[in-house]
Amino acid sequence: MTIAVLLFWLFFGLILYTYIGYGVIVWLLLKAGAGQRPPRPTAQFEPEVTLLIAAYNEKAWIEEKVANCRALDYPAEKLTIMFITDGSTDGTPDLLRACSGITVLHEPQRGGKTAALNRAMNFVKTPFVVFTDANTMLNPEAVRNIVRHYSDPAVGCVAGEKRIRQSDRDAASGAGEGIYWKYESFLKKNDARLWSAVGAAGELFSVRTELFEELENDTLLDDFMISLRIAARGYRVMYEPEAYASEAPSAGLKEEMKRKIRICAGGIQSILRLTSLLNPLPHPVLWFEYVSHRVLRWTLTPLALIGLLVTSIVLLGHHPLYLFFFAAQVVFYLMALAGWLMEERKIRLKPLFIPLYFTMMNVAVFLGFYRYITGTQSAVWDKAKRSEN
Repeated sequence: MTIAVLLFWLFFGLILYTYIGYGVIVWLLLKAGAGQRPPRPTAQFEPEVTLLIAAYNEKAWIEEKVANCRALDYPAEKLTIMFITDGSTDGTPDLLRACSGITVLHEPQRGGKTAALNRAMNFVKTPFVVFTDANTMLNPEAVRNIVRHYSDPAVGCVAGEKRIRQSDRDAASGAGEGIYWKYESFLKKNDARLWSAVGAAGELFSVRTELFEELENDTLLDDFMISLRIAARGYRVMYEPEAYASEAPSAGLKEEMKRKIRICAGGIQSILRLTSLLNPLPHPVLWFEYVSHRVLRWTLTPLALIGLLVTSIVLLGHHPLYLFFFAAQVVFYLMALAGWLMEERKIRLKPLFIPLYFTMMNVAVFLGFYRYITGTQSAVWDKAKRSEN
C-alpha cells in the first residue's frame, strides 16, 4: 500500500507541475529578477524581409490573404511576398500569378508542407524570413514588431502570437482552443523572458535565413523543429505578442481532434530528433523550459493521468482524501464526455469546454504516439477544416 500511496502523489505532483506548477515557478523566478532581458527592440530597424506563405488549395482565402499582406506596415521595397503552392489543384497558383508584386513558386507534385518550405528557402535572398499560413490574417504591425528583435544578434528566431477568432456561436472546440492559446501565450511570454520561447506556431514566426536548417521531408511539426534547432545552437527564440495571426477555430471537435493527433505525433517525432536538448549541460535553462513545457506534456504526464486514476481506485477506502480524488476525476471526465455528446447535438455549455479540451489533448497524445510508431501519420498536408463563422 505504501507503494500505491507514493505512486499516487508522484502522479499527482507531476500533473500539477506540468499544467500549473511550471508556469508558477517561471513567474516567480521572473518576479525575483531572474531572466535574461534582451536590449529594447529598435523600432526603426527595417531590414529586407521575405514573407513566405505555404498555400495548399487555399483558393477561398487568397484574395483576403493578398490584401492582408499588402496592408502590412512595412516598406514595400523591403518586403518580398512569396507563396509556395506545391500540389495545389484548385487554381490557387493561377490566382496568385494574376497578382502583381508577388513571387509564386509552384510544382504539381504534392510533397507536404515541410518539403515545400525546404524548396522555397532556396529562393529566399533576404537576411530574414517570416513564415505564415494562407488562412491566417496578420495585424498591420506584425512584420515590423517581429523583425525589430533582430537588432539583438543573440536572437535567432521570433515567434508571433496565435489568436483564435471567437464568437458566441463558437463550438466547444473553438472555445477550448482559444482558452488553450491564451494560456500558451502566457507561458511563451514568460519562457522568452527567462531565456527562450520553446517553439513557435507555424501561423506566424520568423528566423534569420542563415540559421535555417533543411528539415527531413517527413517532419510533422516544421515550426517546432525549425525554432528548436535554432535554440539548440545557443540563439534565443523571442516571443512577440504584438505580432499576431488570427484564424478561425476548428470546424468541430472531430477536426480539432485530427489536428491535435497530428501535433502529438509530431511531438513524439520531435523529441526523438532533438535528443541534444535532453542533455541539461550545454543549455541548462533551455533544458528546464523544454522538458517542463513540452516533453512532459507529450510523454509522462498523460501516463500520469491514467496512473492517478488507477491508484485512486486502489486506495479507495484507505482515506477519505483518495475517495475525494477519485470522485473528482470521475466527475471531470464525465463532464468531458458530456461536452462531447452535447457538442455532437449542437448543445454548448461553456463549463464543459475546459474538461473536454483537456481530455481531448491527452487522448490525442496516445493516438498520436500510435500513429507515429505505426507510421500511419503522413507528413503531407491534411488540413483540419476551420469554422466559417
